[in-house]
Amino acid sequence: MNVTIVDYNSGNISSVINSFKEVAKEKVNIEVTADLNKIKSSDKVVLPGQGSFKSCVDALNNISGLVDTLDEFAIKDKKPLLGICVGLQMFADVGYEEIETKGLGWIAGKVSKIDNQNGKYKLPHIGWNQLNIVKESKIFKGIENNSHMYFVHSYELVPKDKSVVSATTDYSSNIVCSVEKENIFGTQFHPEKSDKIGLKIIDNFINL
Repeated sequence: MNVTIVDYNSGNISSVINSFKEVAKEKVNIEVTADLNKIKSSDKVVLPGQGSFKSCVDALNNISGLVDTLDEFAIKDKKPLLGICVGLQMFADVGYEEIETKGLGWIAGKVSKIDNQNGKYKLPHIGWNQLNIVKESKIFKGIENNSHMYFVHSYELVPKDKSVVSATTDYSSNIVCSVEKENIFGTQFHPEKSDKIGLKIIDNFINL
């Protein structure tokens, strides 16, 4: 089986690569590339994202044909795709970080700044926080509710259809921290920085 981590120059993804390779061992081939043919032929795709919504969308658009290839992979062919952090946020129709920026449009909704309640909550939201699992998700197999995950973000996904939400975390409000919609999965937290539980989530995705 081939799992491709999309490397589209969106910041440092070495911890994502290392954790996937650690989980995959020799069982699974992990490819790190933006080569369109390799993405098309892979069994699963991981879309990481660091930095701002706009910078990540711009970086995707800078590689000719990449957005269309991801659309074909996830929407037309319905193969499993995991978005991490801004990778998840880009599933939305639109993001409001820096300026209004069009997203991939896979999950109806927007990405807006976390309401810090006039400074009561620090932004970015950094550190360990609890998962509140709100629906059964394939990537949470064997994960206990209220497990702690590692977060670094100031913006949140606000989906129109709440049925896609698989977990929330409590920070100023109930922030969406993971989604599952058919073959599309996303985590706002960083599984690659979330110790053994994070590695279990990666393992669950690889074993889908």
